[in-house]
Amino acid sequence: MPEGDTVWRTARRLHEALAGKQLTRSDLRVPKLATTDLSGRTVLEVIPRGKHLLTRVEGGLTLHSHLRMDGAWKIYAPAERWRGGPGHQIRAVLATADRTAVGYRLPVLELLRTADEGDAVGHLGPDLLGPDWDADEALRRLLADPARPLGEALLDQRNLAGIGNVFKCELCFLLRASPWLPIGRLPAPERATTLAKKLLEANKDRLARVTTPSARPDRRQWVYGRGGRPCFRCGTPIRTGEQGPATQERVTYWCPTCQPEDVDAPSSPEPTG
Repeated sequence: MPEGDTVWRTARRLHEALAGKQLTRSDLRVPKLATTDLSGRTVLEVIPRGKHLLTRVEGGLTLHSHLRMDGAWKIYAPAERWRGGPGHQIRAVLATADRTAVGYRLPVLELLRTADEGDAVGHLGPDLLGPDWDADEALRRLLADPARPLGEALLDQRNLAGIGNVFKCELCFLLRASPWLPIGRLPAPERATTLAKKLLEANKDRLARVTTPSARPDRRQWVYGRGGRPCFRCGTPIRTGEQGPATQERVTYWCPTCQPEDVDAPSSPEPTG
């Protein structure tokens, strides 16, 4: 699942493959951009902004993309077979003389004036992996609505940019707080921003995301994806429940012992084995 760490690595790979080179092919397969051709322009840089990707090209233009749940950018050598998915899933092709970047299943793809990038990403809070990370501002935004559930506040990209559902669940566990705890009642709330920064920094160079001290593949996350299985810390079965506004609910994982539910949380069936 692409989150801030995945997007940071994707931006770095795209930048290394394309930056400073002239595009020999441009194929943007969304209706709005079907007649747009960026061929002949030089790619200036590719930068991440939270979970957004900004590919800046010569002439004051930026190709903005977002991976959401299962989008991906793949890089190929000229004669290499494309393996990111069937052809109908391709949304963008950007090629230079020696590399081709192919965007698969991109739910967001738009061309902006670079001067107007704020229209796409200006609403975002401080970027956990950005050069302008501001922990104090992120904390201020998180606490602006003290009654809001911790999990929802962490996922809101207007508060801080880069956290997805995996990091949300893992952060709540490491904070020993229920995802439904009103964030204003979180003890020492500055721990949330400090730990979020630490987790994303630790994972930005890893292909396999790890939030535990273990190197074992079956113990990489404390709670995420482990519904019904025993907590690594206390042995209590991990529970699951839906969290978030209507139509935006996410499956949330938590340990009811390590993360006491002192507020109402949705019930989930007790694990049977």
